[in-house]
Amino acid sequence: MNALIEKIQASLLDLVGEAVKILPGLVLALVILLLTRFAANLARRAARKVGQRALNSLSLQSLVVHTAFVATWIVGIILACILAFPGFNLASVVALLGLGSVAVGFAFQDIFKNFLAGVLLLLQEPFSIGDQIIVSDFEGTVEEIALRSTQIRTYAGEQVVMPNSIVFTSPVQVLTARPQRRTDLAIGVDYNTPLPKAVDVLFQAVQTVDEVGQTPSPEIDIVGFGDSSIDLMVRYWTQPEMKVVRRVRTQVMIALKQACDAADINIPYPIRTLYYYNQEKFNDYLTNDAHSASGE
Repeated sequence: MNALIEKIQASLLDLVGEAVKILPGLVLALVILLLTRFAANLARRAARKVGQRALNSLSLQSLVVHTAFVATWIVGIILACILAFPGFNLASVVALLGLGSVAVGFAFQDIFKNFLAGVLLLLQEPFSIGDQIIVSDFEGTVEEIALRSTQIRTYAGEQVVMPNSIVFTSPVQVLTARPQRRTDLAIGVDYNTPLPKAVDVLFQAVQTVDEVGQTPSPEIDIVGFGDSSIDLMVRYWTQPEMKVVRRVRTQVMIALKQACDAADINIPYPIRTLYYYNQEKFNDYLTNDAHSASGE
């Protein structure tokens, strides 16, 4: 019994001795992590300043900032591990990465996929911060392209966070990729309206709106014969931002209505023609005698 107690005491003393040995390393590792936090923020600010001076692209500036921040943390964590565990060195890191790469790959495949997609989005730059895009079922302004996700603010003020893998593999419609954007506005005129007159009146009305671009010039197309009207399409160009498109559409609609009223051009309501007939004459449930009496 005494031998067992002595063995337990010896083991406890060994544990305490080992703890005392690694305690300075743990303290230094904690200090390194605290310094790493400060250094990562400092590196992020420095990278942002350098990126703003050297790069015009906001997306590439974001990539530089995120890369500097993550790289600083990786270096700090490796140094902390080396100080906390004296037997832990760079060769151990390489061996650990080699042994755990498969398991880590399966466990974090979505994270790695989003990370790689984020890097490619920032490098290829199909759209930039501030662009208005449509991706999947969402439309809005790009606020941030991070390494894991892309943040979009919808026109209703809602924030949408989309994984980069979805953004990268989905069709993306960039509404502000070009200096101008075309709007197609349908309108119908009465069948009694002279079409050359209608085209000229609508064309002149669109040109009176200040924010409608003149190059390319507006177009008025006759697109079809509707149920109650001859259908025309008014096509004009504006700046691509959605707030401009909505504002100009309202102004164009007001101008078209006023021009049609002034030129006595009718924009008809839907028209339906009703035909009445003798219900009894075509009633299939009448008896043969009734049909004979009716002269059939």
